[in-house]
Parts: sequence; C-alpha cells; structure tokens
Amino acid sequence: MIWELEYLPEALDDLASLDNSVRKPVIKGIQKVQKNPVSRENGGYGTPLGNKGTNLTGLFKIKFLKYGIRVVYKLEFEGGIMKIIIISARADNKVYDEAGLRRMRHHL
Repeated sequence: MIWELEYLPEALDDLASLDNSVRKPVIKGIQKVQKNPVSRENGGYGTPLGNKGTNLTGLFKIKFLKYGIRVVYKLEFEGGIMKIIIISARADNKVYDEAGLRRMRHHL
C-alpha cells in the first residue's frame, strides 16, 4: 500500500527552498518511504521520534545524511496519509523545535 502524501504549506516552502541538486534526492527518498512509512520495528522505513527537547512522540523522521537534511512526518492511519511537517537542514535540534511548533500550529 502506498500512503497518500500531503505536505504542510510550510513544508512545501521548505522543499522549494532546497537547491535542485538536493531537492531531487529528497523527493525520491520521500517517495521511497511513502511506500511503507511505518517504523522499522514494524517492517517499514520510518524512524520514530520521541522527546528531542520538544515532545515529538508519534512523529517520524527520514535522515538524508549526505545532505544534512531531516524530514519529519506524521502518519494518519485513518485514511493512510503521510503528512510532511518539515524538511530542513539538521542544525542541532532546530529542525525538531520547528517541527514541534508546526505540529501545534496545525493541531497534528
């Protein structure tokens, strides 16, 4: 089952702001994870987040080590939606702090 993909408006802006040489592999990686975004413990590609200074329990991340990019997403099991919250460079916990703010702003 391929999950439906949705982006928060801010995440679309994040994606658009990436250099094209980074944007393409990030999109390809998201599409790969979209096929099975549940946690690795359940046979998927997702890495669950917990408390990163901000409570991110129930959210997942994708790491693009080569590019220093993190993608944080939420799964909505009812409807099979993978919602992208943030796509950002990993700078300490900044990506996780912003993910927490967006989560509250959008009631996720």
